[in-house]
Amino acid sequence: MTQTAAAPTRREQILATAAELFARRGFHGVSVADLGTACGVSGPALYKHFASKDAVLAEMLVDISERLLRVGRERVAAATDPRDAVRRLVAWHVDFALRHQALIVVQDRDWSSLPDDARERVRTLQREYVDLWAAQLRLLDDRLALDAARAQAHAAFGLINSTPHSGKLPPEAMRGVLTEMALRALLGS
Repeated sequence: MTQTAAAPTRREQILATAAELFARRGFHGVSVADLGTACGVSGPALYKHFASKDAVLAEMLVDISERLLRVGRERVAAATDPRDAVRRLVAWHVDFALRHQALIVVQDRDWSSLPDDARERVRTLQREYVDLWAAQLRLLDDRLALDAARAQAHAAFGLINSTPHSGKLPPEAMRGVLTEMALRALLGS
């Protein structure tokens, strides 16, 4: 018997719709009324779920940072060795980037619109995610300095997160290109 994923909650639907709208028109180009209309409710009805449009952006970007870190840790824990861990991290990040291109655009373009507390939370989570990757890279090469390992992780993210701009191939072909390029850069294979 196969399990089906639970239907998204109204709150999750609002976040997904907001991500698409913010990616297309920018955070400041979308009003609460626009967001409500896209979600099939009045703008004021959104306030049942979120205190403000800023709160929508904050939850959206904190959530993706928490998810990247949580699943990244799970992938590392399931790995047989550091090389396998890097492969699993790349596979996870590529999958995320291909499925959530709108979130990548919003993160990149609307970062400065985040409330200060959310921006600090996202920064903390992102540093932990980078350090998760860096730790595995350093286990592969004990001569690799922490700053260099972090730089390698950031470079891999830049490659993988280019999907909203470089995804000119069908998703599965793009998955292969991104995975191969990231693994060659990080592992030399």
